[in-house]
Amino acid sequence: METYYPLIKSTHQLLAVLSISGLVLRFTWKQWWPQLLTKRFTKILPHVNDTLLLVLGILLAVATAQVPNSHAWLGAKLGGVLVYIIFGMLALKRLSSKTGQWAAFMAALVVFAWIASVAISRQPMGFLG
Repeated sequence: METYYPLIKSTHQLLAVLSISGLVLRFTWKQWWPQLLTKRFTKILPHVNDTLLLVLGILLAVATAQVPNSHAWLGAKLGGVLVYIIFGMLALKRLSSKTGQWAAFMAALVVFAWIASVAISRQPMGFLG
């Protein structure tokens, strides 16, 4: 597994960038071209990407023998991912008001930035610390 660690980590990072890019793209479409959200690939591709992102994250944790309850930063990152997913769902599907959608979208962006800062610094507070 050590041989593949750099490849797994790089792919995980690429998928994270694709996840946030996909959120931005789908939110943009929701605001100005909602008909594009009805296309099959826009419904399937984000789930495929995020599933691969999760699987590779688990592989990274296993490869480095890290578990969330023994590494606070990893637990914080996983909690942040859940919050990111909730805000993304609110922005794209659950909220009907434009103001609420924009607030949830901006919150998702901030949470994503925080998750990235936790991953880079390996500190549970990330840029908040």
